[in-house]
Amino acid sequence: MNKDVTQLLNSESEQLAKLQKIVQKTIEDEKLILDNLIHPPADILTKGQKISDKVATFGGSWLFIISFFVLLFIWILFNTITPLKDIFDPYPFILMNLILSCIAALQAPIIMMSQNRVEEKDRKRSENDYLINMKAELEIRALHDKVDLLLEEQIKMLFDSQAKQLEILKKIENHLKNKN
Repeated sequence: MNKDVTQLLNSESEQLAKLQKIVQKTIEDEKLILDNLIHPPADILTKGQKISDKVATFGGSWLFIISFFVLLFIWILFNTITPLKDIFDPYPFILMNLILSCIAALQAPIIMMSQNRVEEKDRKRSENDYLINMKAELEIRALHDKVDLLLEEQIKMLFDSQAKQLEILKKIENHLKNKN
């Protein structure tokens, strides 16, 4: 009789050990995914890409806008106040217009290169999100299968334990009848 009870307890312990292994494996897999998401691999940028990022960052900042307006204001002020012999760009400021056109012509494609790279990064990030969602869906399906399997095993174990309990009760009943 003690052997039967011990066997029942051992089968329950084995079931709990299986569940613990499944949970531990799931936690380890999730930790690996989170580590990859929190610390993605670093981008390897060429020198030109680094320069285009810096130009785009500076060209889209208030510091650039304010300093550009100050420079233009000083340019115009200098060329209107100074004596005629020291003026290097008289009104209508043709040299200034040429320089502004050159800056705009060079700055626009550089900013576009930086934006294209950011767009490529966003595309890769969205693909990564899609793959993560697919993996999550597969994991959920796998978990459903595992839960179904565990439920089947648990039901089988319950039926077996009930059968053994009935056997034990019959043995106890027979033992009590024999004593009387």
